[in-house]
Amino acid sequence: MPKPTKGPRLGGGPAHERLLLANLAAALFTHKSIKTTETKAKRLRPLAERLITLAKRGDLHARRRALTVLRTNKDAAHVLFNEIAPLVAEREGGYTRITKIGNRKGDNAPMAVIELVLEPVTPKAKSTKKAAAPKAEKAAAAEKAEEKVEEAPAEETPAVDEAAEAGAESQAEGEAAEAAAADAVEEKSE
Repeated sequence: MPKPTKGPRLGGGPAHERLLLANLAAALFTHKSIKTTETKAKRLRPLAERLITLAKRGDLHARRRALTVLRTNKDAAHVLFNEIAPLVAEREGGYTRITKIGNRKGDNAPMAVIELVLEPVTPKAKSTKKAAAPKAEKAAAAEKAEEKVEEAPAEETPAVDEAAEAGAESQAEGEAAEAAAADAVEEKSE
C-alpha cells in the first residue's frame, strides 16, 4: 500500500490535489513532456507510472480504472492506451524521466521537465553470457600459451621442447576439465 504523504497538499485539500495530478497526467500523456515544478513532477511520477502499467494490460477494466483517475479526459486515455502502451510494452518500469532545469524567474521555484521514456529497450546481457566470457578468455590464454611454446627459440634442446609441449597440453586439458565442470554446475543450477 502506498505510504501517505505528510505535510501540506499541493494545492490545498486532497480533492484539489487529485484534480491537479489528474490534469498533469492528462497533459503528460497528450504532450509526452511537460514543464512543472519539481514537487509536482515528483508527485506525478507514481500516478503516471501506475496508469501506464494499467494501459499495458489494455483490458476494459484497466481502461475504466484509468478513466476514474483521468476523469472526463477521454482523449488522454485514448492516447495512453493506443499510442503510449504499445511503445512501452517491452519496458519493465521507469516510464517517466524527471530532469531539473533550474529555478523559475518569478518566484524562484525549482522547475523540472517530466517526460515519457519512449525509446526502445535494450535488453541487458544474461548472466550465462557473463559466465561464458571468462571461459573464452581462458581459451584465448591457452591458445597464446601454445603459440609461445611453438615460437620457442630453436637453441633449446628437443627434450626441453617436448617437456614444454607436454606441460602446455596438460595445462590445456586442465582448463578444458575446469570449463566442463563449470558447465555441469551451471546446468544443475538451472
